[in-house]
Amino acid sequence: MRILPGVTGAIAASLVAATALAQTPADWDKTVAAAKAEGKVVFYSGLVGSPSTAAVARAFEKQYGITAEFLDLRISEIRERIRAEQVAGRVIGDVLTTSYNVTTSIEMNEGYIQPIKEYPNKKNLRAKIDNPTGTQVPAYMLKYGILINSKMVAPADEPKSWKDLLDPKWTGKILADDPRALGGGFNAFVAQHDTFGVDFLKKLNDQKLTFSRDLRESERRTARGEFPVYAPFLFNNYSSLKGLPIKAIVPVEGVAYVQFVASMIKNAPHPNAALVFINFLLSEEAQTIYANEGLGPVINGIDNKIPEELRPLVTAKEMSTSDWRREKELLQLAKDIFK
Repeated sequence: MRILPGVTGAIAASLVAATALAQTPADWDKTVAAAKAEGKVVFYSGLVGSPSTAAVARAFEKQYGITAEFLDLRISEIRERIRAEQVAGRVIGDVLTTSYNVTTSIEMNEGYIQPIKEYPNKKNLRAKIDNPTGTQVPAYMLKYGILINSKMVAPADEPKSWKDLLDPKWTGKILADDPRALGGGFNAFVAQHDTFGVDFLKKLNDQKLTFSRDLRESERRTARGEFPVYAPFLFNNYSSLKGLPIKAIVPVEGVAYVQFVASMIKNAPHPNAALVFINFLLSEEAQTIYANEGLGPVINGIDNKIPEELRPLVTAKEMSTSDWRREKELLQLAKDIFK
């Protein structure tokens, strides 16, 4: 290791010691062997109903011979489950996959997340997160654009930009995920706030939006022709709507997104299997599974493996996302604007 000029002996020694903590291939082989001896990993997912959850679990089992059990629930339910396990001293879950904001909140407020040791697939990462405590690993991205009913909206009238939603022809005709509660609507609200400002949001309110908090039902209401436009639309649900008269739109400014991360739950009963599982999430195999569902990959070299019809959605430029540090402030702003 090269030490930069001017670094003192004491600092240099600490840097060398830190480097020595990194996993060598032999160290990783020992971790994998210990994981196989533990025999199981249990992970909780905040992405409810996603086929990728089971697909990743089965792929992991096939590669390592380690049982992967999972539970996908709303994050409020998972959060309460984790709390109950920790309080009872009977921890079952090893790994949590949910949004960066929620994970950070659990770590800071409850302390139920622990640091992650070195793992080899870290070198593959292209997504970055602000996590100086070393407790979170990017797993995939949820991306949100616009959904239209292709029988109700002529190609010439399709919205190409988020700003196109302000056109008077859409007044009273937009179904929207509610921005006044945490979820896709709020994430889009933050992205639009950061990109276009408050005036845009006030004008959007003038469009007399119809709010809903049921994403899957909203998609089907749009497909049935109850509304010509639904926004924001979660792209990884696109494949489940195949054959229906719908079209997903990537706005020219980019998409709202949510960074999902993997973390290790405090007092995880299978810590080695948990680390091997988290490392597997950054493998080409796991990332391809996510991308084939319309989730944004976080490593390089995946884009050319995405089905052609999904590629524009999965690779869409990220516009902006919510931030736990501004969450309370912007939720209040959303309530003030959309009364």
